Amino acid sequence: MIRKKPLDAIGWREWAELPLLHVPHIKVKVDTGAQTSSLHAVRMHLFTRRGRDYVEFEVHPEQRGTLGSVINRVPVLEYRHVKSSNGQVERRPVIVTDIVMMGQRWPIEVTLTNRANMGFRMLLGRQSFRGRFVVDVGRSYCGGKPAVKKRARV
Repeated sequence: MIRKKPLDAIGWREWAELPLLHVPHIKVKVDTGAQTSSLHAVRMHLFTRRGRDYVEFEVHPEQRGTLGSVINRVPVLEYRHVKSSNGQVERRPVIVTDIVMMGQRWPIEVTLTNRANMGFRMLLGRQSFRGRFVVDVGRSYCGGKPAVKKRARV
């Protein structure tokens, strides 16, 4: 019988990087109740070029602020109807991007929506980490906190 290596544990909230979207760190809520991941996106503009759908959007990775905002233009994989936590169904664009967490990098599907009123700018749904991690709901930041550059005093 071949034994698999036990999966690493992640907490209910973690720090992640989205290198293809130029987001060096973002706090994510790990949500086993959500199938799909979602990312806070504002000023979304959908357009078609050469028969392919694209979305241009702005990401605000910092909670309660616009510091570190990044504008991205990426292909749309598809559109999904997603029922939000308040029960409303919303049609969202889905993109594919890489995530870096716990020293690993892999591609994930992410829906884009305005999460300004939510506690986290990104929700990591179970499809994103299935077979890769187990969740320890009593822990946070198992991967540590990102190195933050100190601001110079004026």
